[in-house]
Amino acid sequence: MMRRRTLLGAATAVFVPAMPYVARAESSPGVTDTEIRIGSTAAFSGPASAYGAIGRAQGAAWQWFNDEGGIAGRKVKFLCYDDSYSPPKAIEQVRRLVEQDEVACLSNTLGTAANTAFLRYVNQKKVPDLFVGSGADKFQDPVGYPWTLGWQPSYRVEARIFAQYILKTKPDAKIGILYQNDDFGKDYVSGFRDVLGAKFDKVKVVSYEVTDTVIDSQAISLQEAGVNALLSAATPKFAAQIIRKIASMDWKPLHLLTNVSISVGAVMEPAGPEKAIGLISNTYYKDPTDPAWKDDPGIAQWRRVMQKYLPGADLNDAFYVYGYGAGMTMIACLRQCGNDFSRENLMRQATNMKNVEIPTLLPGIRINTSPTNYHTIGQVRLMRWNGKSWELFGDVLSGAAA
Repeated sequence: MMRRRTLLGAATAVFVPAMPYVARAESSPGVTDTEIRIGSTAAFSGPASAYGAIGRAQGAAWQWFNDEGGIAGRKVKFLCYDDSYSPPKAIEQVRRLVEQDEVACLSNTLGTAANTAFLRYVNQKKVPDLFVGSGADKFQDPVGYPWTLGWQPSYRVEARIFAQYILKTKPDAKIGILYQNDDFGKDYVSGFRDVLGAKFDKVKVVSYEVTDTVIDSQAISLQEAGVNALLSAATPKFAAQIIRKIASMDWKPLHLLTNVSISVGAVMEPAGPEKAIGLISNTYYKDPTDPAWKDDPGIAQWRRVMQKYLPGADLNDAFYVYGYGAGMTMIACLRQCGNDFSRENLMRQATNMKNVEIPTLLPGIRINTSPTNYHTIGQVRLMRWNGKSWELFGDVLSGAAA
């Protein structure tokens, strides 16, 4: 991102009948007769800079959307600022977007800690923070935080699915959890506790800080505790580290990895693809390295957009698929708005999306929201790493199934 500031975007033009009310620019922050300003934050630097691909991919999606004509005579000005995966920096950047840039809404602001930092602020200001880049349950709370809407599946539900998988495939396992010591990681601990109940007391739980440089001591303590089924609730840098460390220790637990760290380009290749054979994770979007999607129209469209607007991007990096999918979800929301892009109507439409298909989501997984359901994506599929790519297995699983 040239100055780590602004990206403009694009999408196929679809006619949407105008709503009876047309919001006046003066009553709709971020909206003029020719422009809609949408803001975001991403980790273009810092300990989670692998996630910078997400912000770049969103920007490419908006460039595509604008080149296809935009919507209702308007183009989207997409402003995405670097927060370095730092909560204080994140709230500084969000204040800038709201108070100086006067964006109509925020879209896919990245990270649990960052979004926690400005959660109360955006809700007090009544600024829609749509399709948040975190699966923490706090961002899926229509009563407590009605102006914040999650995008990806719940971390806690993901953890429940993992715990059930361990109980089914390795019922006598000594379970261990490695987690990032923040709200992101703690949701996975809670999910395992939900399933295991009193048996959770026997789980070996160790944490790391996002400021740590290595996690060798945590891996050693887990192995010494006799853990033979391990959940790693880790962001990309630390996910690659734990995969490499396990291999170097000749330790062979059943290893499960959170879906926030499944990128082949950002995690599996740096870790060493051969070191992760048998690793279990889950996903809700298509992996660009999976041969199953070689001729898939959705992935083909994604590749065309990446090649045109982000030449040189690593097309093995699934974070570009994630960011593009989040951008396309926001585009789908805009298309429901008619000519009313006021903050109130943006929120109304975002919480009334029914069975919306996004081209990069897995077959059978759709966008569904309501004023009482802020779980935008509520389904996943399990998958296993074969040394070259992820292989899906089993049925589509949902929160209800967990």
